[in-house]
Amino acid sequence: MILVCGEALIDMVPLPASPDQPAYVARGGGSHFNVAIGLGRLEVPVGFFGRLSLDPFGRMMRRQLEEDGVDCRLVRDGDEPSTLAMVFLEAGAEPVYTFHDEGAADRMLRVEDVPAALPEEVRALHFGSISLLRDPGASAYESLMRRESGRRLVSLDPNVRPGLIRDRAAYVERLEEWLSLADLVKVSRADLEWLYPDRAPEDAAAAWLDRGPAVVVVTRGHDGAVALVPGGRAEVQGIAVTVSDTVGAGDSFTSGLLAWLHRAGRLDRAAIDGVTEDELRTALAFANTAASITCTRAGAQPPTFAEMRATGLA
Repeated sequence: MILVCGEALIDMVPLPASPDQPAYVARGGGSHFNVAIGLGRLEVPVGFFGRLSLDPFGRMMRRQLEEDGVDCRLVRDGDEPSTLAMVFLEAGAEPVYTFHDEGAADRMLRVEDVPAALPEEVRALHFGSISLLRDPGASAYESLMRRESGRRLVSLDPNVRPGLIRDRAAYVERLEEWLSLADLVKVSRADLEWLYPDRAPEDAAAAWLDRGPAVVVVTRGHDGAVALVPGGRAEVQGIAVTVSDTVGAGDSFTSGLLAWLHRAGRLDRAAIDGVTEDELRTALAFANTAASITCTRAGAQPPTFAEMRATGLA
């Protein structure tokens, strides 16, 4: 089982209403919620560790997780409200988010909420995004990542939200420490450009590889994706689709990548150290297709395994 560890929140996604006044619809979201849902829809054994509100939004998110086959036994309950993320979309640009999360349930996970031991079937853990930014939740997730690094495969996607980062240099320093704990890292080109504005994104990713991960994957939007391994490289081109929006596309890519590696038996450190460039190219194509399907529909709506099978890649 892959255990996804992080935030679950409500995305307020704009729908066309009038040229200057969109209507909004509430959907379950947050990077880790999306990754967990994506893995469940791809029929991969997956669990979720995080804190969900007991309010109507929290109950809606738990119901969606369970309906998509996500194991919720490690979910913690909270009386606080659910985080709301307002999504602002502009043609040709990355989505912009504002987060309303002061005192919200998902942020209030504490170190004592971390399970003393994980279920034996957990083979890999996935971390990152805003859940590693603000305490007390950030310290709780980081403690779990540190404890399990070297025991189980650790996947990391920083999924940078610049609006939530007050000190870029301090954040980069902390992120680079996490890299030494990770076996698999996925990062977007946009993230690398913000983190290291004076370096080419692929050069920055190569430097990350030197810090310990077996694989670093860089997504490049419509330009496809590249995976770096010691002494090697694999690349796939982008897929032309009619884009509704790109909300959740990166998370669908992550779900697709983890799902392919799971089915290939590559989700432990020894196995991922031996992954070939041909295997990575196939994994990238699968993940890229999952992301492209998500881009064709409004909000974070990852594909099912049946939809992926229809593309001939599953």
